[in-house]
Amino acid sequence: MRADQRGRQEQQDQQDQRGWRTGLIDSAFAAVIGGAVLIAAFATSGPRPAPADVALITAGSLALAAHRLAPVPLLVFTAACMLGYVVHANPGTSAAFPVIAGVHAVIRAGHRAAAIAVSVVFLVGFFLASPSGDGIERTLLLHGWFICAGVTGLIDKNWQAYLHQTEQRAAEAERTKEEAALRRAGEERLRIARELHDSLTHSISIVKLQAGVAVHLARKRGEDVPEALLAIQEASGEAMRELRATLEVLRTDVVAPGSGLARLGELVERARTAGLAASVTVTGPERALPDDVDRAAYRIVQEALTNVARHAGRAKTTVELAYAPDHFSIRVEDEGSAAPAASGGQPALPGTGLTGMRERVTALGGTLHAAPRPGGGFSVRAELPLEIR
Repeated sequence: MRADQRGRQEQQDQQDQRGWRTGLIDSAFAAVIGGAVLIAAFATSGPRPAPADVALITAGSLALAAHRLAPVPLLVFTAACMLGYVVHANPGTSAAFPVIAGVHAVIRAGHRAAAIAVSVVFLVGFFLASPSGDGIERTLLLHGWFICAGVTGLIDKNWQAYLHQTEQRAAEAERTKEEAALRRAGEERLRIARELHDSLTHSISIVKLQAGVAVHLARKRGEDVPEALLAIQEASGEAMRELRATLEVLRTDVVAPGSGLARLGELVERARTAGLAASVTVTGPERALPDDVDRAAYRIVQEALTNVARHAGRAKTTVELAYAPDHFSIRVEDEGSAAPAASGGQPALPGTGLTGMRERVTALGGTLHAAPRPGGGFSVRAELPLEIR
């Protein structure tokens, strides 16, 4: 699994855990509210609550457990249940507890007008259903409680908004930090490329030029060219080619566009110009690859062709690219002089190039196999997973 997929999965798991915890807390809170109202109902000195009253209290209270899903409809349902209980049994002010909790939740969700309307309707119904002696006093007491519920709901709403804004700022700061780190890394690669170009390129060019002049003069005078001088000329030319390739990697890794399989044709053409008999075969419906997979695929083919040029000379080489629904495969095989693989195919000893290929493939969650072929030559096979959208 790729790193970004693992990150999204971990984030989703955290959200699911928070959702479960929130649901359990809401359910426990609704049960506590309902239990408090039932205890108050059974603790009065008057007649015991009827089964219908118990049902209204239970339904109105437990509805609060789902207030995050539909706060306004559930507040209306809770207020209707508790108002029916008030009209039927004429209880004390404890009957308003579920409605007060619902008003708090609705205002926290941002539905202030709906909360005020339901509160007014409930208070009017409570006043009309109360005995004439203490109806005003009990209604005014509940009015204060409803105001407190509204104020705490607004405070809770602002606090949640503050927390959300803080999380967004932290995420933005982290993203900015990562972008700055990537930018600094890119600038450092460019600096290294400039230093290499300004220092090594000049020195190696002088060595190559002087070696070439010395070889030319020796041949012009009819003298035998020393093998050491020929070795210097050849080594300086190879060093110059490798340095240019390194500078290209440093620069093209900084500038991502144009560093993928779109340049495969140019790469193969350069290999053919250098004398490598290379061919390319593509199977499966071609489509755009993710940027990281695209760049890794190009680098794998580039390094494989470079290894063929170094170790197999002008050997016939085949590059095969295969598009599948869930992965992208690369195979580069040559018919060079590499020793045939032993029984079971022993993998090649990892050099710098193979190590770099393996690191790229592993970072994408893929697999790499590089080893001599049973019939001679060398084979590089890579499989890179693709995210299915």
